Amino acid sequence: MIHHVQLACPRGSEDASRSFYVGVLGLTEKPKPPVLAARGGCWFTGHGTELHLGVEDDFRPARKAHPALVWPDLDALADRLTAAGHPVTWGDDELPGMRRFHTEDVHGNRLEFLTPLD
Repeated sequence: MIHHVQLACPRGSEDASRSFYVGVLGLTEKPKPPVLAARGGCWFTGHGTELHLGVEDDFRPARKAHPALVWPDLDALADRLTAAGHPVTWGDDELPGMRRFHTEDVHGNRLEFLTPLD
């Protein structure tokens, strides 16, 4: 079992992270413990996932490495992402039994969303 996945973000980008992870994805922000909050970044939870965005001074978005998040309604999420101006690239059948797409967060980090085929 994985407790959380951490992605990097640029310093001072917490509001942009919140607008994407809460506003677009619909996750809930989870308060960071005070000693960790002083470092910047933010934490989000929802759909059985916990994501941490940690400040990296020499930030470069992760273009290959990415979390793959199981999501209940891919079509609704793809519509919200597209409406918000984020790319949605549907996957092929290379991952048997799964329907999936890739997108980027507000910082350019690659994200995959998938759901099992019925």
